[in-house]
Amino acid sequence: MSTPESGAGSVRWRRFALLTVPAIAVTAGLGIALAQGALAASFAVSGQQFKVSASSLEGEGFAQYGSVDVNARNELIPVAVTAIREAKLHDLCQSVVTTLPVIGDISLNLTAGGKTPVEASNLFVDATQLSGDAVFSNIEIGRDASTLDKGPAEAQGMQDLFAQQADTVSITGLHQTAWATNAGTFKLSGLSMNISKGKKECF
Repeated sequence: MSTPESGAGSVRWRRFALLTVPAIAVTAGLGIALAQGALAASFAVSGQQFKVSASSLEGEGFAQYGSVDVNARNELIPVAVTAIREAKLHDLCQSVVTTLPVIGDISLNLTAGGKTPVEASNLFVDATQLSGDAVFSNIEIGRDASTLDKGPAEAQGMQDLFAQQADTVSITGLHQTAWATNAGTFKLSGLSMNISKGKKECF
């Protein structure tokens, strides 16, 4: 016969198993989807996020859904993928800060689109933060991520996951923190790159 202590222990183990099995299943599913190319990571992302700002963004064919990037250590990183078929950005700024021994903070800043807007096709941004004032036309919120059809052809996520899409998007005062950016074409008018000591970010 079981003692009261062993009975309580078995109950705790059963609860632990009930909580653990779904987590293992989700992790395994993400690993399988990553191997099949259903997730965002088309390359191993670095260990640093970067910041992007623009005074305005106008896009045609917008889609957004949750996904996962992977780094060189094969660690999974949750992201929100913003995909736009055709995009124009005004006053683009991109910055990343690296801290080096002895030297301290080193900032890399890239700017473009001051006069002629930056143009991108099949733009994918794997972000962890996005803010600004946004206007969407014909938006669909809560669509299954595997059925998206307004953004770039490759802009689809895993089945049953939440997603949204719209015919067009307009964002003013764009601020974004991201792990990766992919684009079919990326035309940077008035490109300028600068490296300096200290912490100098776009926002």
